[in-house]
Amino acid sequence: MCAGSCCSVTIASDSNHVTEHPYVDNQRPYLCTVCDKRFKTKSSMKEHKRKHTGDRPFLCTTCDKRFLVKSHLCRHMRTHTGERPYLCTVCNKHFPWKDRLTLHMRTHTGEKPCVCTVCDARFSETSSLRNHKRTHSEERPYLCIICYKAFKRQGTLDEHEKVHNRENVYSCTQCEKRYSSQHCLRSHMRTHTSKFKCAECGKCLDSNQALTVHRRSHSGEKPFECSVCSKRFATAGAFTVHSRTHTGERAYKCHVCQKAFRTSTSLYNHMGVHMEDKPYKCSLCYKSFCQSSVLKSHEHYVHSNRRPYDCLYCGRQYKYHGDLKQHVRVHTGAKPYLCGHCTECFTFLYQLKNHLLKSHNEGTWLMCHICEKKFSQIGHLKRHLLLHKGVKPYVCSECPKRYTRADQLKLHQLVHLDFKRFGCSLCDKDFRDKRSVKLHFKRCFAKLGF
Repeated sequence: MCAGSCCSVTIASDSNHVTEHPYVDNQRPYLCTVCDKRFKTKSSMKEHKRKHTGDRPFLCTTCDKRFLVKSHLCRHMRTHTGERPYLCTVCNKHFPWKDRLTLHMRTHTGEKPCVCTVCDARFSETSSLRNHKRTHSEERPYLCIICYKAFKRQGTLDEHEKVHNRENVYSCTQCEKRYSSQHCLRSHMRTHTSKFKCAECGKCLDSNQALTVHRRSHSGEKPFECSVCSKRFATAGAFTVHSRTHTGERAYKCHVCQKAFRTSTSLYNHMGVHMEDKPYKCSLCYKSFCQSSVLKSHEHYVHSNRRPYDCLYCGRQYKYHGDLKQHVRVHTGAKPYLCGHCTECFTFLYQLKNHLLKSHNEGTWLMCHICEKKFSQIGHLKRHLLLHKGVKPYVCSECPKRYTRADQLKLHQLVHLDFKRFGCSLCDKDFRDKRSVKLHFKRCFAKLGF
């Protein structure tokens, strides 16, 4: 028993013993010269230094695997000997390691010490909590090197990679649907056996939490509110993605060209640009795509004249709901994009980016390598480069004229249609394009003496 300066062990004979007493100012006299981390004992410091040197002196004689410390080797050897010294007193199951027994005991006690800070869901181990947290962040760190699709778990990626080298070999015994991986089959089988069934539509979900989220699609409940624009969302993931429209954050980067995106889906779609194999070809033009969904989108957006979304204010029609939402801001005056440096707010994201570049020097200017002209958007730079190359890809179908930009071609085609859609509010004259009516209006305004 130690008291004050008295101790049954001779302190002077063993400097390591002194540092093991918590009351001696918590001294750590041994310093790592590489990272400045301090240790109480010399042996602890030696073990730590092996992380810097890469030295692994403890060798497994069975599989030649090497370890930093002897305790790690002893633990590893149980994988070869089959030794399981840790016994569960409830069900008599044996485990090779103490931490495995600790986790197992929670299945009997119901203990779930790992808590999600977003939704208060509880888990028995940290790995389950880590996987769960990705449902809130939309993080997908595991990337398929073949098709660049991203996943939340390593196991899901492993199963997905099998899709590239085999057919749908796993079939459902109840409805004969076939799947390329056991993971997909298991997910499907839950729809037949799951106790978490939606009373409204009969859909079966994997968990009670998933069922709770699904029910919001029927009730219209949206518990997540944006503090900037007051828009509400049913899921934390959708709210996180929306928040990036205000902050400008683009967390998903392409490792080939460094272009960044707000969602993993956008990154996945973009990666097709870098893929050589593009089996989905458009029957109406020369373009080909690596995904069937992108081909469908191309055919609808480029070749279809169907515009199902009408503006309630001016009657203008759009192919996509997102385009209509952006247009409506022109009428409502909504400005959801706020500058984090000043009080300015903007209707469109590109306006915010231009402001950040010009007023706060935030972001990166894109420079033409020929004339050194600066641009804030990659699309503007690409269009500008066509002027240097003399390329005019947009050809009029009625005459030989060619144009650098699609909007120039559309404006020109009005000449052939003989359609005048812009009228002067001061007289009865009509014009084909907006620029002409603006110039006329100024002259007409001055002439009438307003």
